[in-house]
Amino acid sequence: YAGNTEPQFVMPASCTAMRETASVGDRMQRRLMKGVDDLDFFFGDGAVDKTNCVTIDWDLMKQVIFKYLRAEPEDHDFLMTEPPLNTPENWEYLAEIMFETFNVPGLYIALQAILALAASWTSRQVGERTLTGIVIDSGDGVTHAIPVAEGYVIGSCIKHIPIAEREIGIPPEQSLETAKAVKERYCYICPDIVKEFSKYDGINAFSKNDFQIDVGYERFLGPEIFFHPEFANPDFMQPISDVVDEVIQNSPIDVRRPLYKNIVQSGGSNMFRDLDRRLQREFTVFFVLLLFCTSDSPFSPSPWRCRISHHMQRYAKWFGGSMLASANRKNKAFCLSVKMSKPGTRVLSGLET
Repeated sequence: YAGNTEPQFVMPASCTAMRETASVGDRMQRRLMKGVDDLDFFFGDGAVDKTNCVTIDWDLMKQVIFKYLRAEPEDHDFLMTEPPLNTPENWEYLAEIMFETFNVPGLYIALQAILALAASWTSRQVGERTLTGIVIDSGDGVTHAIPVAEGYVIGSCIKHIPIAEREIGIPPEQSLETAKAVKERYCYICPDIVKEFSKYDGINAFSKNDFQIDVGYERFLGPEIFFHPEFANPDFMQPISDVVDEVIQNSPIDVRRPLYKNIVQSGGSNMFRDLDRRLQREFTVFFVLLLFCTSDSPFSPSPWRCRISHHMQRYAKWFGGSMLASANRKNKAFCLSVKMSKPGTRVLSGLET
């Protein structure tokens, strides 16, 4: 809810539904079982292990609202986020669902990058509250470098990086193969399950020592793919620092310095220790090269400054939305449902955020 400092419920963005059975008798029985329709849907962690299910469309988010948030949509204004490079058709369809299906009194569709910039206002490094900066948004599947000028995203300069947390961890198919090998090699049937439990109280059966995991060079080689993406994707060779610098250089010249002064990290993949220091060092090298290239010029440019905000990554966009929603409760930031008088959602074209 607006004004909270942390989410009430957190889950992976996955949703599945039970596959329709081919049996006529089973279909008839399911039609008679009214009132338990929500048991056919699984969300978040509960959807990962449902191998007999098929992935469904995201418009079934009503199951999340009623089952986990336990909120009545008609009594609350909603703030929804949209990813970068989102099409107008998607947020129009979202508005149609929220107004016509949930009957919400108000809706605000915010850009994730703007919410991340708003969340950075609580950092001690931020001297002024501004909505100008560049957001490095890196989650589980994709990374974006998004420039924002005075609250408006410069869409033509957004860069997509096909490197994220998924490339650092173990692929799901490899994990399944490892689990299968362990099952076939080490699993057995015991005569007495109670006595068998006492053999595995955290003790290795072969060495008789406590179980332990050795983690060495993996600690720094995993996150290194952000600066050497060829480790995970041979088709992409540009480090994240070069991508951010290219995004800023492609932006209008009057906002380049403000973008360098407010680089915000957002997303779970930005939580690696000392990532901000590495980026700071890379940009310092860029500034030295820039000053060297302009040393022969009769005009001496003023020194460039770079500031990276990394105080909050995991829930940055959510926290920024909580701040903005709590501040805009009594003004006209929310588009009211009375504006949906025309057929469809084309009327929202003039209400882009």
